[in-house]
Amino acid sequence: MSSAVAAQPVVKPRRNIELVLLVLALLVGIGASVMVGINNPDSFNKDFWFQSILLVVASLAVHMTLRFRAKYADPFILPIVVALNGLGLAMIHRLDGPKSDVGNTQLRWTLIAVVCTIVLIWFLKDHRRLRRFTYISLAASAVLLVLPLVPGLSAGEINGANLWIKLGPFTFQPGEIAKITLAIFFAGYLSVNRDLILLAGRKVGKLQFPRFRDMGPMLAAWAVSIGILVLQRDMGTSFMFFSLFMVMIYVATGRVSWVIIGLVLIAVAGVVAAQLFSHVKYRMESWSNAFDPEIYNRDLGGSYQIVQGLFGMADGGVFGTGLGQGQPNRVPFSNSDMIIASFGEELGLIGLSAMLLLYLLLITRGFRAALGTRDSFGKLLGVGLSFVMAVQCFVVIGGVTRLIPLTGLTTPFLAAGGSSLLANWIVAGLLLMISNVARGPVDTSPLRDGEAPVTGPSATAEVPSRPTTPALGTAQSGTPSTAQSSQEVHP
Repeated sequence: MSSAVAAQPVVKPRRNIELVLLVLALLVGIGASVMVGINNPDSFNKDFWFQSILLVVASLAVHMTLRFRAKYADPFILPIVVALNGLGLAMIHRLDGPKSDVGNTQLRWTLIAVVCTIVLIWFLKDHRRLRRFTYISLAASAVLLVLPLVPGLSAGEINGANLWIKLGPFTFQPGEIAKITLAIFFAGYLSVNRDLILLAGRKVGKLQFPRFRDMGPMLAAWAVSIGILVLQRDMGTSFMFFSLFMVMIYVATGRVSWVIIGLVLIAVAGVVAAQLFSHVKYRMESWSNAFDPEIYNRDLGGSYQIVQGLFGMADGGVFGTGLGQGQPNRVPFSNSDMIIASFGEELGLIGLSAMLLLYLLLITRGFRAALGTRDSFGKLLGVGLSFVMAVQCFVVIGGVTRLIPLTGLTTPFLAAGGSSLLANWIVAGLLLMISNVARGPVDTSPLRDGEAPVTGPSATAEVPSRPTTPALGTAQSGTPSTAQSSQEVHP
């Protein structure tokens, strides 16, 4: 055992690299606030300095926690998150009116999110412990999704959707936390039961479709998504949850047939919903005929918001008007749903492209952490969490640019919204913990009951719980016990 451990390559923590990048990220966030203050002198008040100091302290607190508890974590994830969060705080502060205090509220939620992330990193230690809570996560997800429908607790319809609950003077969106608990459940369920899902079904050409009785998980996820669409009137969350399961089951099985089935179910649900539910119909009309005068001036489900956002980004052009010099306030919900349009107007195509590259780098680092870990649970959880963030970015940016219908999802770390900010910081914390295991050396300490061995880059593959279960991502031509060939799966 000692010789095997000695043969491992030396793994460098790279926390100093993270610190340098973190300083650059803070310069980006605080520099954006300075530019806002230069162009709007009233913004240079005690709130600006207080916000900047707290952002520095909070960022360094997470960095120091990683030095002690997850020193092998990916050095790029935290700086990217801090840069995006800082840019979001600057823009929200810039959009605040004389009677608005959204910027300070977002700052308070940032501190809450950072504290929760520090607690997560300090006490979790190893992401595999979450596998014990597979079905508890399912129960928690069900409760979180039902809470907005409970009389007395529900905040009622806000902007046409029933997604929020009242917590004293605040409102909270439980569905943001549910995306994390659902990812934990899907990862735990698929890592244990994937051999049942892989049982051979009908073969059509080169595609191996599952048996109908094995489609229960997919149909259940579809039913939950339809329930959200009908009861909570939110297309974005519905699409996000279903696509999360669809991608995770593809990564677990390596079968394209699951993706085809999922896309068919999404298409059927979309067509039927557009015919039966007015809020879906209005969204589709405002997307397909945004410049129609009747739809543009319609009070309910009109396209005024979309068109004004497009005009704002057109005004920004390539280089933008400059932070604090545009007129993004003319776009409804310019600090939340349409904050991408606000950045597009004031930073232009170049600035917005740079922000999208930050998101791309963050998501790819998440996928890299997932693929670097050898346990199936961590691989699925990392892919699921990274994909959720990618879906949010695609749906929001696609809606603002009129590529797809506009939904109520928020841009991670940028948009105003405490529940979204909290959930995305927790996602970043989980990705940091997964990357710590993926990049770290092999843990040779004695195993506890029910725990899988912790592996690193040079470790051997995880020992399956059953000899007949193939490695994650194999493609099957028969039952799992008789399959002889495999192919690598790239999510």
